[in-house]
Amino acid sequence: MDIQTSQGVHGLGPMESLEKQLSCPICLEMFTKPVVILPCQHNLCRGCANDLYDSKNPYHYSGGTFRCPTCRFEVILDRHGVYGLQRNLLVENIIDMYKQQQETKGGDGGGGEDPPLKDKDAKEPMCKDHEDERINIYCVSCQTPTCSMCKVFGQHKDCEVSPLHAVYQSQKSELRAAVEQLVAGNGRVQVAVTQTDDACQRVRENGELQRRRLGESFDLLFAILEERKGQLLERVAEEEQSKVSSLRSLAEQYKQQLQLGDQLKEKLDQNMKSGSAAEFLLAAKQLQAEARQAAVGGAQLQGPEPGYENMEHLSVDTKEAEVVLARMDFRKGGEEDQ
Repeated sequence: MDIQTSQGVHGLGPMESLEKQLSCPICLEMFTKPVVILPCQHNLCRGCANDLYDSKNPYHYSGGTFRCPTCRFEVILDRHGVYGLQRNLLVENIIDMYKQQQETKGGDGGGGEDPPLKDKDAKEPMCKDHEDERINIYCVSCQTPTCSMCKVFGQHKDCEVSPLHAVYQSQKSELRAAVEQLVAGNGRVQVAVTQTDDACQRVRENGELQRRRLGESFDLLFAILEERKGQLLERVAEEEQSKVSSLRSLAEQYKQQLQLGDQLKEKLDQNMKSGSAAEFLLAAKQLQAEARQAAVGGAQLQGPEPGYENMEHLSVDTKEAEVVLARMDFRKGGEEDQ
């Protein structure tokens, strides 16, 4: 029977070596009873084994498979799942004796170290991929908090990890800098919103002007011009609506950017005041990215192109001969009548 589930323990004392060998390779903590033994002679907490089995076999009506996280041996299970695996009573007895010895040692005041078994804090954030696992490590390679199961067999199994508090202060400083950049960009956003509102008003006024000119021009023409009049009025309305809609959409985006900036600033301030490093780091990367994106967006704000509101190109020359009335169109370039 092989009860060693982690890497080599050379250089450790007898008790530390025993604790290493009694640690589950999934949760990285001492085995929680019941302990099951796999066909490859490695051991797992039955709860951890069930989580691993469920993650690999979401529809396991008639059994399924998963690989041992220690040796990658393929374990084939029947419809009973992990409950069909044999319990390792020897390992469970060793754990009981070890815990009793540690309690006795702790009662005598020896060592002063934390007990090897740590209760999971239900208030800690839980992993989104493994709902029963709390977030207890930080993936340095992916820059995100994660859980032990993700490190053992999940998406972070080949990544470098560190304790949560190892990166807490550095990311907090980066978020503080991002807040300062966000505040600096809010003024530019407000100016852009005002300019966009003014451009919308000018487009409406020019659109109304062109409708009036078209009405006066087509009133001078005969029935053949009436049909063309409707067509050109429709084009004026479409372009006006298109420009107004575009500018309104742009104005709404600027307003949303400004509102988002205020909300994100408050969110960042609250996050920096959070008492839990895990909660802070869980949202730190996303908040930092959002803050930077908002700051960059504010710095790159641009209003509509010069002359965007100009609609002189929709003017009509009513002096053209009747032979070209059927092909009449707007003057190009918005030139005035000579």
